[in-house]
Amino acid sequence: MLSAFSSALRTPDLRKKLLFTVAIIAIYRLGATLPSPGVSYANVKACLALTEASGNGVLNLLNLFSGGALLQLSVFALGIMPYITASIILQLLTVVIPRLEQLRKEGQSGQAKITQYTRYLTLGLAVLQASAFVALARTGQLFGNVCDQDNPAYQIIPEDTGLPMWLTLTVLVMTMTAGTGVVMWLGELITDRGVGNGMSVLIFTSIAARLPGEGWTIKTSSGTGKFLLVIGLVLVIIALVVFIEQAQRRIPVQYAKRMIGRRMYGGTSTYIPLKVNQAGVVPVIFGSSLLYLPQLYLQFFDQNNLKGYQIWIQNNLADPTSPIYIGLYFLLIIFFTYFYVSITFNPTEVAENMKKYGGFVPGIRPGKPTADYLDFILSRITLPGALYLAMISVLPNFFFIWLNQQQYQNFPFGGTAVLIMVGVGLETVKQIESQLMQRNYEGFLR
Repeated sequence: MLSAFSSALRTPDLRKKLLFTVAIIAIYRLGATLPSPGVSYANVKACLALTEASGNGVLNLLNLFSGGALLQLSVFALGIMPYITASIILQLLTVVIPRLEQLRKEGQSGQAKITQYTRYLTLGLAVLQASAFVALARTGQLFGNVCDQDNPAYQIIPEDTGLPMWLTLTVLVMTMTAGTGVVMWLGELITDRGVGNGMSVLIFTSIAARLPGEGWTIKTSSGTGKFLLVIGLVLVIIALVVFIEQAQRRIPVQYAKRMIGRRMYGGTSTYIPLKVNQAGVVPVIFGSSLLYLPQLYLQFFDQNNLKGYQIWIQNNLADPTSPIYIGLYFLLIIFFTYFYVSITFNPTEVAENMKKYGGFVPGIRPGKPTADYLDFILSRITLPGALYLAMISVLPNFFFIWLNQQQYQNFPFGGTAVLIMVGVGLETVKQIESQLMQRNYEGFLR
């Protein structure tokens, strides 16, 4: 990997792409630390200190993806999450709405149209999410009700600004929504003129930005011994994730020879790569989002006067150390893995496309037998992929049970964070190596 980067830096055009990507990342991190108008940054820091002291980590997953910008209500507070949510929604709707299915089959022009719809939906979701987070900050619930909003020293959005409160809140929502639009544009700039997938690189940057702070927190609160042991476990997890992410089942495909005009086509052999982790990190996001709903539900009630069933929800569905929470999280990830793979990979469509171009799996008849064979193989490799995702995702829960610190929930040393960082890193290195191969090809003709 290091040799690939050193070779890329020695190649002029690749060096420009890498430097351009670094510049965009710097702009993104600047916006993530720039407070929005109407927000008291000093009061935010005071509330963050109270939240960490009480161990009441609310909205930790979204805050992780924004690089800590969400709880600071910065200009880029929403980060790239509205775009990810919009992309997942459009991908799911493609199976339901025939018009979207037709656009997906039209190739590049249809994909450009779907991308445009994704942008519009992203801005709509950004308005809703910004309004929700501003309302939570206004009432003090953004930090788990540990900040008394009647105390001016803890007011996230101070009332003594000299402007009407409705105007301050409107400007704040518009600023955060515009920040999401700028983040989306920066990601597309990296994709077009930089290295790697822009949105993935920005998520990678957000997670990596929190690594030093979280590591230092573990060291100061749990000691050097546990810190070194955590680092060792993290290296083992990364090695496992790299091994599974690279694993795939290759289905051989043979294309028959065809005469088109006076030219002969086909007669080649290739394969269909079916990854063990075909679903990526989407099932983890779905499972985390569903399990956040009980926590969100409890925020609307007085924590000191909860009813019996609400106390049960708090102890079992909102507590990440609860065995019921961990077991339900495990099962949800397995379910969503099968669900997402079933809607994103259509064996019947793949078999029909192979048959149309004269392709077949050796020993399997084209058409429905090929579709049944692909479905059988996919169902067999999805089970270890789902178990792998579930085990990696629940590891942070055992980490902060062992460390006896609940504020480590969704900390960047396991689960979703490691999956995203390793996946983005592998894809970026692969893209650099492919571009290097195009410029420095060494084969028979030298």
